[in-house]
Amino acid sequence: MSADMTFRRSDFPDGFLFAAATSSYQIEGHAQGGAGRTHWDDFAATPGNVVRAENGDRACDHYTRYEEDLDLMAAMGLDAYRFSTSWARVLPEGRGTPNPEGLDFYDRLVDAMLARDLKPMATLYHWELPSPLADLGGWRNPDISHWFADYTRVIMDRIGDRMFSVAPINEPWCVGWLSHFLGHHAPGLRDIRATAHAMHHVMTGHGRAVEVLRDLGVRNVGAVCNFEYAHPSDDSPEAARAAELYDGYYNRFFLGGLFKGAYPEDVMKGLETHMPKGWQDDFPLIGQKLDWLGLNYYTCKRIAPVDGPWPSHAEVEGPLPKTQMEWEIYPDGLHHFLTWVDREYTKGLPLYVTENGMANPDVVGQDDDARIDYLNQHIAAALRALDDGAPLKGYTFWSLLDNYEWALGYEKRFGLVHVDFDTLERTPKASYHALARALKA
Repeated sequence: MSADMTFRRSDFPDGFLFAAATSSYQIEGHAQGGAGRTHWDDFAATPGNVVRAENGDRACDHYTRYEEDLDLMAAMGLDAYRFSTSWARVLPEGRGTPNPEGLDFYDRLVDAMLARDLKPMATLYHWELPSPLADLGGWRNPDISHWFADYTRVIMDRIGDRMFSVAPINEPWCVGWLSHFLGHHAPGLRDIRATAHAMHHVMTGHGRAVEVLRDLGVRNVGAVCNFEYAHPSDDSPEAARAAELYDGYYNRFFLGGLFKGAYPEDVMKGLETHMPKGWQDDFPLIGQKLDWLGLNYYTCKRIAPVDGPWPSHAEVEGPLPKTQMEWEIYPDGLHHFLTWVDREYTKGLPLYVTENGMANPDVVGQDDDARIDYLNQHIAAALRALDDGAPLKGYTFWSLLDNYEWALGYEKRFGLVHVDFDTLERTPKASYHALARALKA
């Protein structure tokens, strides 16, 4: 028998929620059900952007196999399912006439969750921007906050009455910085002005979506940010400043907008001249009251100063064991963020771990001990944060299924359930079974 979990459900407070997460484009199979084209389809069709030019046309075919996937979650003993809705499935042109098949799909999906006592935790945007909106500048265009608000109204007018929780946008850093400054994700830009505009408009889009959700009477509205712990590469003051700046644009920028009505001064030294006109006036919109904050956490980074333009630093390799993504395994970072975010920003607001997990080159029938060990270490860090007073209310595993890992195609396997991408057969891994035992104990 494989390794086991070192926790039991009874180690956590009554009402603590355990969930699994996925995202629409990564699992649904986007080339069916009347969905419109996305900038990920375009990015993947461009040579050199995605491993083997793979895309989300079929993915895990969750669009037709969703009941099987929900059965897997229910059998595991999960309490909730964090899913995302596809903007381009709901509004194929990004605006205008909704796609009835798309709305009907999410209607069926939510009802099927509730039939299995799985609380629906919705994310409205997990990166699948409709291509017609990308043609208009996407997140660089200030009008996108209004387009996103309209989409929010269409989908949540249909399913919002049955949500346990809703977050507008998954991981603003990835939408803004990773996609517009580093160029690793669609639309694949490397442009500091585009980055400044996108990072701010992600925040205004969040704010306008919150307004719509409140207007519709949707309960339990939050935000989901991703976090990485930044270590200086050495003991020098220059390395310390480099790591602090990385922490600034990765971790503190979005928290500052949401909870402090300001972006960090160290980050604005590099971004302010590139910001959209009137950005300083948008913080009342951005910083509306939230009911919870979600933290996605996977790894730490080592940051070294380098010569060259701002931000004048680079990532260097670290000494810790790594996942298939070459990410260091650093569970203390999760404890840090759960306690630090509560102390410095959210001040008692309920917190959720909304993603945590590891990629591993899994083969059916082989052990899954590395993933079990990774989860054990991070859940132990979360329990320490709870003991230290963090108001943690739930823990979400990424991901339920092996899926489309964006620019890395289908070879990085994060799932608790193995997917054969030829046959689409689902096979629960040892980590799935270990978690099921822990949750039912």
